[in-house]
Amino acid sequence: MTTSQIALWGLVVGFIITLIMVTGFAYTTLFERKLLARLQVRFGPNRVGYIPIPSRKGKERKLLGGFMQPAADAVKLFMKEDMTPAKVDRVVYFIAPMMAVFTAIAILAVIPWAGKLPGLPAQYEYFAIAPGINVGVLYVLAITSLGVYGIVLAGWASNNKYAVLGGIRATAQMISYELAMGLTILVPIMLADSMDMGQIVAGQKGMWYIFLQPIAAIVFWIVIMAELQRAPFDMSEAEQELSAGFSVEYGSMRFGMFFMAEYMKMIIFSAIFAVFFLGGYRGPFVDQFPVLGLVYTTLKIIFGLFLMIWIRASLPRLRYDQLMAFGWKRLLPISVINFIVVGVAIVLVEEGVFDSLIRSIQQAIPFLG
Repeated sequence: MTTSQIALWGLVVGFIITLIMVTGFAYTTLFERKLLARLQVRFGPNRVGYIPIPSRKGKERKLLGGFMQPAADAVKLFMKEDMTPAKVDRVVYFIAPMMAVFTAIAILAVIPWAGKLPGLPAQYEYFAIAPGINVGVLYVLAITSLGVYGIVLAGWASNNKYAVLGGIRATAQMISYELAMGLTILVPIMLADSMDMGQIVAGQKGMWYIFLQPIAAIVFWIVIMAELQRAPFDMSEAEQELSAGFSVEYGSMRFGMFFMAEYMKMIIFSAIFAVFFLGGYRGPFVDQFPVLGLVYTTLKIIFGLFLMIWIRASLPRLRYDQLMAFGWKRLLPISVINFIVVGVAIVLVEEGVFDSLIRSIQQAIPFLG
């Protein structure tokens, strides 16, 4: 393929995946509201868009109750009055929501969604917008680091004390937890010996990294919850303290863009967690039927979303000092020690120190051979 053909491929696939992601964001909100309602034993959205089905006793049953709620919410946001406070920094105020959405969408470029699908160009080993990027993990870290700017700029440009405090909290929180994130991401990189996201998935053909490194998986999951500003780490919003925080001066679709960025990042970080620790698109019969990779990726993303919502329904918000102490005094030391242990273990395995032990285990348990 020529350079222009590769660029055209990236644009077409990127447009399709982005369109799916925007639709998925809308129904992620419905999934969260329905699941939260079920976990908290109450009614969720169950009116808008249901399909009436008559029952034998003459009572009307409701199928897919609430499935049009995301569309109703979108119409409501479009129709709300779009007010701009008088003393905001107008340029930065308008750019901040767009920056939040851009950083969410940009991460999609390097995520592998499936293996080598039929019709995929010969040089592409897996299906992605930009496959084969040998610094894909570094790209993900760079874009996630930019994500804080949308929140900080929104808080600063709003000319509101609550908004500024929310932006400052978000900055301190993301810096604190990104250190642990960087050290934890090094674990799958070392195990796969590559920074290509597709190679990390391929390295889990025999066993997912969550079984080899459960500590790294748990730390990474906690860190992405903090990066997403999700409960119990939602200190930048903290309605009881900051009156909605950094987004307090935003309404209509500008607020909707922050809302969209948060839920898109929930989907994207669930996909990244699946790539690093749950085998990505790998699963039974995926080598024979590569299309199954899309199914496995989707199921793993739904599992990640379920965990995020379950945690939100179960745990109260941390105090700000507890949040910072947890990042610096707990997660960072655990990440450093785990990184060192994994590095030493990999070197010892490569030097053959454990060969005799592995052979003994294989002889004792034949099916491991």
